[in-house]
Amino acid sequence: MAQRRLIWQLFPTYLLITVGSLIVVTGYVSLTMYRFHMTKTQDELTRLAQVVRQELMDSNALDVTEQVKQVCRRVGLATDGRVRITVILPDGQVMGDSREEVAKMGDHSDREEILAALERGSGYSIRRSPTLGIHMMYVAIATRQGDRNLAVVRTSIATTDIKVALRDMLKKIALFGLAVAIGAALLSLVVSRRISHPIVTIERIARAFSEGALEQRVPLSATSELSSLGRTLNTMAHQLDERLRATTKQRNELEAILASMIEGVIAVDWEGHIVSLNRAAATLLHLDPDEVNGQPIEMVIRDVGLRDFVQQTLWGGQPSESELMLPIEGSRVFHVHGAKLADDQYPKGGAVIVLHDMTRIHHLEGLRRDFVANVSHELKTPVTSIQGFLEAVFDTGFEDEEKVRQYLVIVARHAERLNAIIDDLLTLSRLEEEGHQRDISFTETDVCEIVQSAIEMSAIRAQEKNISLNVVSLPPVMIRVNAALLEQAVVNLIENAVKYSDAGKSVDIAVCQSETQVQVAVSDQGCGVAEKHRARLFERFYVVDRGRSRKMGGTGLGLAIVKHIANVHGGTIQLESEFGHGSVFTLCLPKKNPSSA
Repeated sequence: MAQRRLIWQLFPTYLLITVGSLIVVTGYVSLTMYRFHMTKTQDELTRLAQVVRQELMDSNALDVTEQVKQVCRRVGLATDGRVRITVILPDGQVMGDSREEVAKMGDHSDREEILAALERGSGYSIRRSPTLGIHMMYVAIATRQGDRNLAVVRTSIATTDIKVALRDMLKKIALFGLAVAIGAALLSLVVSRRISHPIVTIERIARAFSEGALEQRVPLSATSELSSLGRTLNTMAHQLDERLRATTKQRNELEAILASMIEGVIAVDWEGHIVSLNRAAATLLHLDPDEVNGQPIEMVIRDVGLRDFVQQTLWGGQPSESELMLPIEGSRVFHVHGAKLADDQYPKGGAVIVLHDMTRIHHLEGLRRDFVANVSHELKTPVTSIQGFLEAVFDTGFEDEEKVRQYLVIVARHAERLNAIIDDLLTLSRLEEEGHQRDISFTETDVCEIVQSAIEMSAIRAQEKNISLNVVSLPPVMIRVNAALLEQAVVNLIENAVKYSDAGKSVDIAVCQSETQVQVAVSDQGCGVAEKHRARLFERFYVVDRGRSRKMGGTGLGLAIVKHIANVHGGTIQLESEFGHGSVFTLCLPKKNPSSA
């Protein structure tokens, strides 16, 4: 159904009522004026007839036909010929007429008005005149002497004259009514607009409210009801604005909290379709929020355990938690919390899933267990050996000096190993603490000098195995480093190469640089490192051949220390190895390490 504006509903209604009322009033006035004019005309004819009767009576002219005719003509002329004057005897004979010759006029005894006048003293009729052939209004009054009718004086006027007068009057009434109708129409339009304008304004501002423009206000109307409606809408808009601001603030706070969380948060509906997820969840799971919204979570993350967990959360009444291994970047471990949702946004229910990435913690926990086991083992071995050989010394009673000396040498060697392990552990601890706090000092130093110093410190061990140390270096290479730490890292790499090289082989040390970094490469001709050991080679106490490492006096911490020293300098340690053909350890140092900024 087509809808119309309020003004075009009010205006036609008002106009119809106004015009209808005017038509009724005009019709009533016209009818009243018609009756009034007819009555007035009748009264005038009656009065004129009375004047004629009186004149005839005063002049005793009823006995003289000629005098009667003269009176009729004179009075008729006095009315400009509009009124016809006729005097008729009781037998119907016409004595005089203001217009026609008496001889031509027939018997009038059967005329309605004549009969009434003779019977009641006066008569009235509107009929067609046989003499003139037109409709006339007739008024007749009897002239009596006692109870005897002497004559009847009749006055008449053509109804056309009455109609002309009425037509002019009705035309004026119609013109006046038309003018009033036009004025009423304009007034109706003004009134309709005055009524509809505040309502249209309220409707426009209410639409603005629905579009979020709650700062607008409805102007108060002079009409009590509209003013009350305006105040109510303004109050509603103010309250909605306050609630919207509070809701927006809460939403922004919630979004900020969710965005700052390191845990991933995923909201799903009652069917398990993703409704929203925070930035951490998108990062952890490598998802695009715009692409996954509305998709089933099991289609996004294809894991049976996660699907079962979501279903358990949706259909269970209590919060749930579990630890799941999801197929992301190979395999990642997540501690998953789930809670059911049931509110206006999720009338059928939903769930919020919180994912805490435990992969690193699990990895660190594994490292911790290995570290504790390795430390316990590495410390327990020399301590047990020291204890055993000291007991053997006591068992000799100090009588066999050769055995005592032999045992004490072994004890000293194990004590030295124990001391080396403790020193390396302290070094690692200091590197971790100072590297975190950035308390290590850096100075502009020539890397080639540091490498040369490290070679000199390792020369004795190399000579013991008849291993030659060959160095290939550039002119002075100046970068900001901690000289002592870098020297220790190079010494550890050289001694590691010497340790795992056979006698008579050689170890090559090379210094090279690019636009962004300086590289110190130590290559040996030893046994090399199998592929399965390379990923963990720089962990604490991790050794490929534990028996050979102990035999050579290694602590299992040398390469771990090198890795931490590289990290402190913002660099890396790289390994290239071919099993059975040797290894190349490359220490990469940036020319602008983080501490030089």
